[in-house]
Amino acid sequence: MRPPSPRLLAAAALVATGAGLAGGGVLYAAREFLHRQGEAARRVVGHGLGEVAPDADGRYKKKYGDPVELLLLGDSIAAGLGADLPQETLGGRLAGRLAKATRRTVHLTTAARVGSESSMLGAQLDGLAPSYRPHVAVIVVGGNDVTHRVPLTESVRHLEDAVTRLRERGAAVVVGTCPDLGALRPVPQPLRSLGSRASRQLARAQEAAAVRSGAHAVSLAHVVGPFFITNPDEMFSLDRFHPSSMGYRRTAKAILPSVLAALGVEDRVPFGHHLPVPAASAVPAAPGGLGA
Repeated sequence: MRPPSPRLLAAAALVATGAGLAGGGVLYAAREFLHRQGEAARRVVGHGLGEVAPDADGRYKKKYGDPVELLLLGDSIAAGLGADLPQETLGGRLAGRLAKATRRTVHLTTAARVGSESSMLGAQLDGLAPSYRPHVAVIVVGGNDVTHRVPLTESVRHLEDAVTRLRERGAAVVVGTCPDLGALRPVPQPLRSLGSRASRQLARAQEAAAVRSGAHAVSLAHVVGPFFITNPDEMFSLDRFHPSSMGYRRTAKAILPSVLAALGVEDRVPFGHHLPVPAASAVPAAPGGLGA
């Protein structure tokens, strides 16, 4: 399945979410109002970045040696669309910070693709070499599930399957939950509130699914969302939807504590980070940890 173009904007697609949430008894005029809001949002959000993120794959801080294998899975945020340079993508930013924190070279592999929904995580994993064994995998996905009205239970099932498959490869896993689409200020009300509610519902479900499957979870709405709300000109790229280079810098900084905890480098995490439940984290044991 070909990923949808980013020109099919999340802001515009939220009209479908709004209609679905408001259906069954809401007047036709109300649905038409949401449709007009979606059309207005389409004209001002999400244009100009194309469908391919900068290629950030490679080795970071080669001088350290003893490489850590870092894998990025998910959608356009995981892929880094909106960054100006490869090293300014989410993967690039995270690889650089991880290398400095561990004093080890980080080898970044990005399987994430622009436009992906949770259902596409399986195909991203299928594209990896059978022998590939990441030490840690970071998944960021969910925005497209919300805008395309994917049932929450379906989104969560695909996420759990991906976490299980990664752990079977021996990888520690960190899930960055769905960002709050209420941060998209160009989207008018009440459409923005409907998107915010749906994205937060999915994020809570992702968090619960991740930790019970043995992954660490990071609530992006809590740990980095406020920066996007208070500093939108700095945090968003020119399309006013994807993060900018600075937005990815903040996001990578926010995710790093859980990556270090997943690798066994740190044993505590700050607010907004959630450890896997003990039973899940013990089965199977991830041999890729660095802290042992």
